Amino acid sequence: EAVAAEWMLEFACSCLCRHLEEQSGAEFRRWRDVAQALINGFSQIPPHQKKTVYLCQLLIRIAQGKSLGLHFENDQRISPLESALSFWTFLEKEEIKLEKLHEDIRRLIQIQIVAVYMENRYFKEAAEVLERLFTDSESDKPLRVKLATIIKTKDPYVPLLQSFSYSLLISKIKSYTEIFMKETETNFLIQEATKQVVSKGLEATAWQNRPLEVNENDKSDLETKQRFVLSIILLRDVLGQMQNCCLDVDSSLFWMYINCLLGLNNMQNVEKNGVSLPCSRKRQRWTHQEDLELKSGVREFGVGNWAKILVHGNFNNRTSVMLKDRWRTLSK
Repeated sequence: EAVAAEWMLEFACSCLCRHLEEQSGAEFRRWRDVAQALINGFSQIPPHQKKTVYLCQLLIRIAQGKSLGLHFENDQRISPLESALSFWTFLEKEEIKLEKLHEDIRRLIQIQIVAVYMENRYFKEAAEVLERLFTDSESDKPLRVKLATIIKTKDPYVPLLQSFSYSLLISKIKSYTEIFMKETETNFLIQEATKQVVSKGLEATAWQNRPLEVNENDKSDLETKQRFVLSIILLRDVLGQMQNCCLDVDSSLFWMYINCLLGLNNMQNVEKNGVSLPCSRKRQRWTHQEDLELKSGVREFGVGNWAKILVHGNFNNRTSVMLKDRWRTLSK
């Protein structure tokens, strides 16, 4: 159970990084809750997972950085960004090869801690947090003096705060998470999930350029969808062997090719050497639901685009020829 929890935390951390990058708030919050639950379940942090735990806690706090009413620490004076700064300090101790990026992010967090108070016109709190943030070291003195001067002006829109903005902080954090993601490509669950996806031939979903829209509420016919995915993979491989190929995925020739492939009854009718076997297809009655799917497909793609309608619809082991014949019957 402990090992599985560690795998899950690694995966949750990867999801947090990805959804922060994609600005997917709902998904980020979902994986935030998962990560927090896993972290709370640790009696003590495993040494090899300290960096993962610290990064999760950092991202959770950065995402809530402007919510002064939210508290992650027992001390109610500590804002989310000030709490984030403590975890950033922990991360800095875990690695030493990113000194410039570390320094940039540290300065941005410090500036934004003050800036958020200024934006909310909490000038007294801004002055108090300034005392907590900086030590007496000479390297901190110039920034401390500048921020103290800004607080006295009570102007949250001075050039320094605008130049070192919250959006710049998020951008720098994303740069850091990209590096983290590359370093953790050995994530066990992601590796296993990738094997599962590839083994089912679903790698074709990476063909993002094709304008294929799938309604998640549709209970699509699994066998037809699998044949479509395998067809795309086969077509991609064939095109990869052709020189000077200019076959457009939106052309009629492309869909004729897909239609031919979808005409295979199922993958059991293909021998190991790739030669298709003859298959018989029993005549089956059209259901009311299939008729509705056909009508919906015609409205969306137009009469004649039977291959597209077949791919996008929920049909019971049909071919585009069957769709055409059924439409002719319905049209009467």
